[in-house]
Amino acid sequence: MSILVVGSVAFDTLKTPFGERQKILGGAATYFSLSASYFTKVRVVAVVGEDFTADNEDVMKKRGVDTRGIQHAKGKTFHWTGEYAENLNEAKTLNTELNVFETFQPSIPPEYNNSDFLFLANIDPVLQTRVRDAMQKVQLVGGDTMNYWISGHRQQLEEMLKRVDVLLINDGEARMLAGDSSLPRAAGKVLQMGPRALVTKHGEYGATIFFRDGEFAGGHHPFRAPAMPLDEVQDPTGAGDSFAGGFMGYLASQGEVNRRVLKHAMFYGSVMGSFAVERFGTERLQSLTREEIDERFTIFRELTHLD
Repeated sequence: MSILVVGSVAFDTLKTPFGERQKILGGAATYFSLSASYFTKVRVVAVVGEDFTADNEDVMKKRGVDTRGIQHAKGKTFHWTGEYAENLNEAKTLNTELNVFETFQPSIPPEYNNSDFLFLANIDPVLQTRVRDAMQKVQLVGGDTMNYWISGHRQQLEEMLKRVDVLLINDGEARMLAGDSSLPRAAGKVLQMGPRALVTKHGEYGATIFFRDGEFAGGHHPFRAPAMPLDEVQDPTGAGDSFAGGFMGYLASQGEVNRRVLKHAMFYGSVMGSFAVERFGTERLQSLTREEIDERFTIFRELTHLD
């Protein structure tokens, strides 16, 4: 099955305790696309500027990602500059240059209308809603958002949440969205806003999926997937988007979506996130093999299996 992602393709300038990189390929849609490409066919809708080269686009093309939906506009590509301290848990944004992304209006190529799955990466909820309403035939919709939209664009975000099957955000964003410091209570309130399932990411501590009662065949209890204890983390940028790509990519590779499949998808999301942080930018996601992915999936399962 095919999956369409709509989001940002960007350049990142990064500094971590392990080094610095200038204007390397980044953006939510980029990380998502590369990660999901190991499981299913991926199509991407985004906007880039005149500084975005054929070599940049080839990074996705070499993974079989369909880039016909990337718009090339006059101006410069979205550029984010950030820095990580020793704990690597949170990036400090030093500069954000939206450039052509500021006026991004997603345009879905006709060839993408038969996409089976849709992922609305972190963009203006008005645009997310517009894309969702234009893609009525998709089987399942995943979505992401952030504190900026939660605090400043509440009404528009609530409209988007009514149209999403699975929302993937971090635990802090879930508490903020619900206005509740208890994560289980917050999850329940978020699910009442529309999503059938909520995935809350806990950074280096894994992720939890909560289900709305009666949704997806099976029990109603939440499920927790661990994070991989890694020897080396060089750059956490894109870990959440890589998680989403593994999660949604695996779902799209299956014949149906039920709780068992969603639980497996949680592990594959964690696997892809763990690979992404091992190198700067998208470097590690460009060079993986499916064998490496499945081997680490097995290790993840063993982490949580009690004899």
